[in-house]
Amino acid sequence: MNILVCIKQTFDTEEKLDLRNGMIEDDNVRWIVNPYDEYAIEEALSIREEKGGEVTVLTIGPERAEAALRNALAMGADRAVLIDGVEAADESTYAKVIAGYARDKGYDCILTGNQSIDNGAGQVGVRLAEELDIPHVTSIVALRVEEEKVLLDRDVEGELYKIETSFPLLVSCQQGLNEPRYPSLPNIMKAKKKPLERIHLSELDNLKDYAPKVTVINRYLPAKRQACVKIQDEPKNASSKLVKLLFEEAKII
Repeated sequence: MNILVCIKQTFDTEEKLDLRNGMIEDDNVRWIVNPYDEYAIEEALSIREEKGGEVTVLTIGPERAEAALRNALAMGADRAVLIDGVEAADESTYAKVIAGYARDKGYDCILTGNQSIDNGAGQVGVRLAEELDIPHVTSIVALRVEEEKVLLDRDVEGELYKIETSFPLLVSCQQGLNEPRYPSLPNIMKAKKKPLERIHLSELDNLKDYAPKVTVINRYLPAKRQACVKIQDEPKNASSKLVKLLFEEAKII
């Protein structure tokens, strides 16, 4: 079984982000593997442990993204690929660049996270499947391989769709699919010696037009919420004051 897992390095969920001129100041933030992608890594490892084969993890990003790949290798992935040189990009760009790498590799299964916690678009997986012309199933919470069949449970707003399909296949992994393993210290040390291939965008010779389709005009923080107003009075007077505040200041009625 030849498996590809597409991951992304994202901001730590606890980070407080600052903006300058509409750009995120990321020089001193802590970076992690996108949490949804950890479900994809774990599921790929489980499939390999049951069916054999090789797990490759791939990300697009600068040199610092190597840390995310090393984390996946420490979890148990066999090899990693880092594609750099991608400047202005959106979900369409990422999908076409990954497809440019993966198109001739013969992957049986491609796994992605359901979405990233920074942009939250959830588009890269499905766009990648379209580029490679293979079936895709999103938001899976169960996956079983039985001979030539793949049985999937897809979460749809609390309901489950039962789906039967076959390889090759792309799936995006939702919370609840599994419990990602923690890298052990011996595996962290082993990960330093596992193969990590670096590819510049210019080395991919079968790319389609990968120019971004979306332009970010501005980024801004949400307006600060006004502090609560505490009304201390007799119930009859307090209710009148509350109605007045709702009408005249909050303007929500």
